[in-house]
Amino acid sequence: MPPRTRREPSLWQAAARRAAAAAAPLAERLRPARLDELVGLSELLAPDAPLRREVAERRLSSLLLWGPPGSGKTTLARVLAAEAGYEFAPLSAVSAGVADVRAALEAAEERLAAGRPTLLFVDEIHRFHKGQQDALLHAVEDGRVTLVGATTENPAFHVTGALLSRCRLLRLPPIGREALAALAARALADPVRGLGDRGLSLDDEAADLLLHDAGGDARRLLNQLELAARLARGAGRPSVGAADVRAARGEAVSAHDRDGDAHYDLLSALHKSLRGSDPDAAAYWVQRLLVAGEDPRVVARRLVRMASEDVGLADPRALSVALDALAAAEFLGLPEGDAALVQAAIYLALAPKSDAVYRASLAAAAAVQSLGALPVPDDLRNAPTALARALGHGRGYVNPHTTPEAVTGQAHLPGELAHARFYEPGPRGAEPELARRLLLVRSRRDAARGREPDGTAPDPAGDARGPAGTSG
Repeated sequence: MPPRTRREPSLWQAAARRAAAAAAPLAERLRPARLDELVGLSELLAPDAPLRREVAERRLSSLLLWGPPGSGKTTLARVLAAEAGYEFAPLSAVSAGVADVRAALEAAEERLAAGRPTLLFVDEIHRFHKGQQDALLHAVEDGRVTLVGATTENPAFHVTGALLSRCRLLRLPPIGREALAALAARALADPVRGLGDRGLSLDDEAADLLLHDAGGDARRLLNQLELAARLARGAGRPSVGAADVRAARGEAVSAHDRDGDAHYDLLSALHKSLRGSDPDAAAYWVQRLLVAGEDPRVVARRLVRMASEDVGLADPRALSVALDALAAAEFLGLPEGDAALVQAAIYLALAPKSDAVYRASLAAAAAVQSLGALPVPDDLRNAPTALARALGHGRGYVNPHTTPEAVTGQAHLPGELAHARFYEPGPRGAEPELARRLLLVRSRRDAARGREPDGTAPDPAGDARGPAGTSG
């Protein structure tokens, strides 16, 4: 099949494109056209960086660009294609299917036959399922396309291993304040693509608000600046002020995806602040999650988990406090329930810390995994019927209530685990007292071994249970 030839646009089409470009949002008009215009990517685009060398050699490698919204992923891909002489072919993983991927690959093959390589840009590539990602593999391997995928989510969780191994991963950081300030200055000064023809300046307070609200997102910065400039000009003011920026802000909403990295990053920050005994940070991260629209039960569940994992028996009340906060949040809902969650977070942050219960849980689970389902010793088995007793269930069991100190020498673990020690109390909070009690119990148990009756004392719980087969 002969390659398709590119048709020049008509005069009407060219005029329509110019009109559309003039009406485009400021963020689109100011989209960089050269690598030197990109802001916030100085390390990736340093003179000796691999990307610069690839552009100079006009031979790009496949990339995965991982970064937050507004960090320049799409713009970087466009500029790389333009400067290296590649056709830029964009796909959105939100709307494209396998058929769209195949059509894009066929078009790329035609271009390659005509001597023009293709940079296939897949936005939000983490939304492609395995079949869609697999459809790209051979084309990337045989060089039909250079793939550049953009994602806001950790590629290790959302991109197949096969595709990951064929791409170089570049992480794009949020754009820093200095770079954003330079971008705002460029927008106000540029008379063609920016706002320079309006003769507006930007107050210092307004600039600080803009940079704060942007949160490292260049697109958000330019959108807010454009609306604030329109408000100032409409009121006949020569300068964009803080009031204009606040009016252009609208309702502040934190970027949050309940299934994405931001969700788990915020929960991780909360948990580590609690573990680190920082009540101020704990209160902040609770509210950060709630303001972002997180289900308060999700926050409460993290508090409950932390109460066992990082406080444990150093403060036996901690788990009850966390569960009370969960009940209060469910009973009150939001916004009234937020104070209960913050109260519990502060309590847990200031509670003495111990991971002894967590370590005991891990050790017991490891024993189960390594040794499998060991049989319950006969003396610990349920014996509710004559048949069960005839089979030896319960034989040899010594009831602690029949002994003076309510401690026996009975072994309660399978023989393979006779000397296992899963729980060892820590040195903080209530656990030193538990350590003293545990030492006393173990010494009494050791003393009781060898001098107990041979299983004559009944198991009141076991004998009172229901028919055979009832859980013991």
